[in-house]
Amino acid sequence: MKPLLHDRLNVALMAIALLGLCVGVGLWLGARTDLATFVWTAGVLPVLAALVVEIVRSLWRGDVGLDIVAALSMSAALLFGETLAAAVVALMYSGGTFLESYAQGRARREMSDLLSRVPRTATRHRNGALDEVPLDDIAPGDLLLIRQGDVAPNDGTVESGAAMLDQSALTGESMPTRLTKGNDVMSGSTNAGDAFDLCVTRRAADSTYAGIVRLVEAAQASKAPMARLADRWSLLFLAVTVTLAAAAWWFTGDPIRAVAVLVVATPCPLILAVPVALVAGLSRAAHFGVLIKGAKPLEALARIKTLILDKTGTLTDGRPQIVSIITLGKMSEEDILHFAASLDQASKHPIAQAIVAAAQGQGAPLSIPQNVVETPGEGVAGTVEGRQVWVGGTAFVAAQVGVVDAEIANITAGSVVVSLGVDGKVMGHIVMADSLRSGTADLLAGLRRLGISRILLATGDRRAVADVITDGLGLDGVRADLTPDQKVLLVLTEHKRGPVMMVGDGVNDAPALAAADVGVAMGARGAAASAEAADVVLLVDDLNRLLPGIEIAQRSRKIALESVVAGIGLSILGMIAAAFGYLTPVQGALLQELIDVAVILNALRALRIRPGAAAKAVAPPRMLPQLNGPNT
Repeated sequence: MKPLLHDRLNVALMAIALLGLCVGVGLWLGARTDLATFVWTAGVLPVLAALVVEIVRSLWRGDVGLDIVAALSMSAALLFGETLAAAVVALMYSGGTFLESYAQGRARREMSDLLSRVPRTATRHRNGALDEVPLDDIAPGDLLLIRQGDVAPNDGTVESGAAMLDQSALTGESMPTRLTKGNDVMSGSTNAGDAFDLCVTRRAADSTYAGIVRLVEAAQASKAPMARLADRWSLLFLAVTVTLAAAAWWFTGDPIRAVAVLVVATPCPLILAVPVALVAGLSRAAHFGVLIKGAKPLEALARIKTLILDKTGTLTDGRPQIVSIITLGKMSEEDILHFAASLDQASKHPIAQAIVAAAQGQGAPLSIPQNVVETPGEGVAGTVEGRQVWVGGTAFVAAQVGVVDAEIANITAGSVVVSLGVDGKVMGHIVMADSLRSGTADLLAGLRRLGISRILLATGDRRAVADVITDGLGLDGVRADLTPDQKVLLVLTEHKRGPVMMVGDGVNDAPALAAADVGVAMGARGAAASAEAADVVLLVDDLNRLLPGIEIAQRSRKIALESVVAGIGLSILGMIAAAFGYLTPVQGALLQELIDVAVILNALRALRIRPGAAAKAVAPPRMLPQLNGPNT
């Protein structure tokens, strides 16, 4: 049955049960007992009929639950003339079903709010004019106008001026983010400033939003292990309920006591609390930019004991940064950066682009290179401001100027050296390294406070590089020179110690992500293969999102368990009281109504989870150790 139709049916059944109960009570107070009994029965029968249909469907699927107890209690109450109790149970059952449907619907709506904002058309520049075109007609390279208040329909880059973007629907950040020309824009971001041009880099079907849609659909279709465990517990509770009701009837000879026992036991909070709390947890995690692909990974995330981290692009930024500049001639550090960046404008190599970005970040204008010749993978030669310039690896530059610089031997492991030659002389070296992500040390401390007792690094890089990166982080182990299958073996080995979470971003990490109890992918810049294999996707390139994700998972699971234990405990106490004659069927029905409403409202607390201090730990970025040079 479609969700909308199912919700309307729940509302209709609750309205019928409520109307029947209220009208019957009015007639009973007016001394029209016979007519009141008829009205109560009429209000119960539609609910009972719908319940029987649902039970048959469940049995056909092989599911047995406590809906059977609800049917037995209503049927027994009608059979033995307790029509008022039957009417209360009917309202209780239909009302509980409505509240459960409402609670899950609210959680799903919060989770899918970010999907409902996707535009269907976009404004495209074409031949000096602006056209409104469908998203399917937009291709990479197209230039779109994003007006104030518009939602970016495709992933792309800022092409003109600057952009002020509200990314709260994607990341949970309340403050808009300022982006400059060339910065990446995620589809789904809202333009909170002046209009700007967006150069499309991905089709709509391949953009961030489309991927989120697919992951949300998978998340909403899942069923948690705890929910399946709840089903098994419900069978035990059903057996206990029927046995206790039969015993009360057998030993006292009073069938009304059996009716009272059945009434108190229906419906079980076990059925209501678990799915509501876990779906609410999924919704809350999505608000913080952590997309969990269903209730099963959410529950597993709450029990993680071992964390394995990839290095490049996960523990580190994955983008080389300048850590020092070594000067050898008369040029200053600023001059070395200026000449190297000016020539590197002609290269698309990631290291060249990083040097250009660093120079532009200082605000100094760059010169236009001429006569550029690039040797792929080695370096670039050309003319800058009338001077012959070479930029590239040490061997490349040395081959051009005929000099090998002995100073390079002192450079620390884990770095990349870019040499600069000008007019036949080596003028200096730009030392670059991949830096740790901002707040890594505090992040690891926060993870340990959340119960992760073992943290390892797994990288395919050299051991010397891994040691430099992890120096002072207090990891429990570093595994270097690993192939993808060796990462999988490490995950399987660590699994013997307890549930394992693997975090990675590359294609080579995908097998290990799939092998872990919980695989986490860096969704902003990570490979599509890793996002597909992972159970959790961080929607922004921020490893600190793990903290609120784990805390929300833990607290959602705790809320579900609290609701189950409290609800079942109160139900059992009520059943015992009913068996000894201390509760009539009507009193038992009212008591169970209060219990069910209480556990649903308690489960909904997961929608208001606010991650604590451990999930908010952020520290300044920690760079690699500065390298020693003559003038650094």
